[in-house]
Amino acid sequence: MNPPLTWQQTATCGKARAGVLSLARGTIATPVFMPVGTIGAVRGAITPPDIEQLGFDIILGNTFHLWQRPGLEVLAAHGGLHGFNNWRRPILTDSGGFQVFSLSSLRKISDDGVSFRAPHNGNTCFLSPESCMDIQRTINSDIVMVLDDCTAAGVSESAAAASMRRSMQWAHRCRTAFGDNPNALFGIVQGGIFLPLRQESAQQLVDIGFDGYAIGGLAVGEEKSQRHEVLAAMDAWLPADKPRYLMGVGTPADIALAVADGVDMFDCVMPTRNARNAQLFTSTGILRLRNACHRHDTQPLDAQCDCIVCRRFSRSYLHHLFAVGDMLAARLATLHNLAHYRRLMTRLRNGIKDGTLAAVVREVVELEASR
Repeated sequence: MNPPLTWQQTATCGKARAGVLSLARGTIATPVFMPVGTIGAVRGAITPPDIEQLGFDIILGNTFHLWQRPGLEVLAAHGGLHGFNNWRRPILTDSGGFQVFSLSSLRKISDDGVSFRAPHNGNTCFLSPESCMDIQRTINSDIVMVLDDCTAAGVSESAAAASMRRSMQWAHRCRTAFGDNPNALFGIVQGGIFLPLRQESAQQLVDIGFDGYAIGGLAVGEEKSQRHEVLAAMDAWLPADKPRYLMGVGTPADIALAVADGVDMFDCVMPTRNARNAQLFTSTGILRLRNACHRHDTQPLDAQCDCIVCRRFSRSYLHHLFAVGDMLAARLATLHNLAHYRRLMTRLRNGIKDGTLAAVVREVVELEASR
């Protein structure tokens, strides 16, 4: 029987790795960015054919939100999320741990799991490692994430330790409950900014055995230097032949730096959320399209971008769409921002292959710092 997931390294540059991730529904060149489709759709009126044409091979869904709406009966009737949203390529589902973390005022956590009030209707719900695995089996995602306990930045080392050890208990239970699910299962390293806790977490997950390893609990308010310290250490603690996924990060510079530290997979709402707020990523920095200076600007968003938006529309036109509140504004801006992230990942992969990664990372970081 073939494994549900394989990752083959094709090139290295320092700690950075280029590779090919193989799943039943397709192969993916890494490092890779996954557009976020939390509730089964990438926000901004972006369709599956749009995502394919942009060059993405995998998207992300969210267990917590899909469980709440549309619900498991609806998803089961479609044979899972692929049949529901008509996306034929791989899907990774976050377990909902971060959403539980963000609902701190609505939830109560214990070693058994998490009870909380659903934010959309106030109903009382309970999410355990076992139910999390059952929900993701119904979703039928290609990559399943274990349920984890995510802590905020600034917690004490003792609090981070208790949270991490709960996550490891849950990881054991998820591994057991995953059972004969034919898809892949990733563990999630926790431990806050404390390196001994991160090492302990990574070792426990490796001992359990997973198809890939995620790094969670970052981009939650810690200093970027602290995040870098954690990521720089992870390379020695995670298996070299398994994919590594940094959850919820981030800006182009964040991603570039993490690739240099050996991370393979990324997701973040930033390109789609910023697009809806008229903030466009370009090769010369952030473009804020609501600014009045763009009213008469006939330039494309980015002269170096080959996306359909830059080929066919001006800054003036998108400024107008945002000014009048037309829904086309968010769609076009989202298409462009996703194209920017896709192009970034291509540059990073090529930099690993031809040995120029350091120069690419430096350029991306300096551009972001200049804003």
